[in-house]
Amino acid sequence: MIIKKFNGLILPAMAIVMLVPSCKGNQDQQQQQQAPELAVLTVSEENTTLESGMPTTLEGENDVEIRPQIQGFLTKVCVEEGQKVSKGQTLFVIDQVSLQAAVDAAQAAVAVAQANVNTATTNMNNNKMLFEKNIISQPAYQTSVDSYNAAKAQLNQAMANLTSARKNLSYSVVTAPASGVVGKIDFREGSLVSPQSLLTILSNNSDMRATFSLNEKDLLALTDNGKRSLQEAIKQMPSVTLILANGEKYQYPGKIISISGVIDPSTGSATAKAVFPNPEGMLHSGNTGQVMIPHTRLNTMLIPQVATYEMQDMKFVYVVNDSNKVHSRAIQIADENDGQNYIVIGGLKPGERIVTEGVGISVKDDMTIKPKK
Repeated sequence: MIIKKFNGLILPAMAIVMLVPSCKGNQDQQQQQQAPELAVLTVSEENTTLESGMPTTLEGENDVEIRPQIQGFLTKVCVEEGQKVSKGQTLFVIDQVSLQAAVDAAQAAVAVAQANVNTATTNMNNNKMLFEKNIISQPAYQTSVDSYNAAKAQLNQAMANLTSARKNLSYSVVTAPASGVVGKIDFREGSLVSPQSLLTILSNNSDMRATFSLNEKDLLALTDNGKRSLQEAIKQMPSVTLILANGEKYQYPGKIISISGVIDPSTGSATAKAVFPNPEGMLHSGNTGQVMIPHTRLNTMLIPQVATYEMQDMKFVYVVNDSNKVHSRAIQIADENDGQNYIVIGGLKPGERIVTEGVGISVKDDMTIKPKK
């Protein structure tokens, strides 16, 4: 037997050999016990539907600018901002005193002109009989005819003036051309208004239109790289959703109704419109938000964004091997995402496991973990 001296003790060599593996086994057991328990995802391929958000501004289905047709001072504002009104309802009243006076004067002018026509008619008829009896000459008779024609023309002019005065008087009452909701009102009683004055905007908001932009890549995706027309794509598109300015999802889904086939060279995008029902009147013209458009991709690998970290403009994940050790690996992702998940187009294979918890915080390369069950 070989005897060795160890820290002042004399031990058999076999005892030292037995002592070393015993210490190593304890260390492995301690590492396994200290391994953090983290969530792990097994990557798989599946058909995936993601939503991409497009900024939008809402407007009523039919927004009508309300402008007066005459100039004058407002004497009455009959509605309030945000009030629902019906077609034909009075919105504003413009000073009618001068307009009513114009109507009265026009009526008086018509009466005078009518009297002149009556007189001219009598003279013309009398002169006709005298001319037929050769009592007066042809020129004398023609003079009475000309006087009648002149009086008749003056009557027609007076009647036209009366019609115009009455129309101007009717214009003093500004009514709603359609049912809708009253917008902002910048004028109050006593304000001088004219046909150039925008009194308010009347919005028919039973349905709301959301206008947004689609870039060339979006258009190609919708038309399956030009294999179908925009009209066919619109018919086959699923419903879209609206995310309000406060981040909440609007309860009623919408439908894309039109996409411009022309790309604006200055913006590189085409204009699209979607319509959303608005039965409770919750939406208003001028509201902003995001139209969420669904996209379905076949046989894709989808991973949560929290399972990635970024370094030098590259995305990385921690891949878990059979021994539960993690190794950092760069991946490639698609441009589109829903804000919560990424579509992996390179760097991972179906069946591989990745860490989905503590990435970028506590997970380190080559560390051992304990996958959560």
